[in-house]
Amino acid sequence: MATSAETLKSTAEKYSAAGTHAFKEAFEKSLTAFNDLNTQSKSNLEAVVASVTAATKGAETLGAETLAYSKKSLEDHVSAAKSLSSARSVQEAVELQTAWAKSTMEAYMAQVNKASEIVAASVKESLTPLNARVTAAVEKFQAAR
Repeated sequence: MATSAETLKSTAEKYSAAGTHAFKEAFEKSLTAFNDLNTQSKSNLEAVVASVTAATKGAETLGAETLAYSKKSLEDHVSAAKSLSSARSVQEAVELQTAWAKSTMEAYMAQVNKASEIVAASVKESLTPLNARVTAAVEKFQAAR
């Protein structure tokens, strides 16, 4: 009977130790996973902040460029109006008007191209940090397979 009690006690201690060990391992794995998740979340937040910062910078650049173009355009319109009002003949007025319309259209098209380049660069800069995070997540999932 004493031997059975000792065997039972020994078996219970082994199961208890195994359970404690399994619980400890599971807890450590969960803690490691939580820390990894926390690190991922922090990196994702930093990527979003970098993306928003780049987008804001692009918007500011586009706004400044548009304001400069508008100012120059207004100055050109006033100058053209002065030139047109000082025309000595209908022929000269038509020539001045044609030259002004041509230069205005060329300046507008140049501005549209410049604005398109600014927007494209801004979008590219804004998406770069987000793309890096997506790539890191895909690599992590593939490594876990």
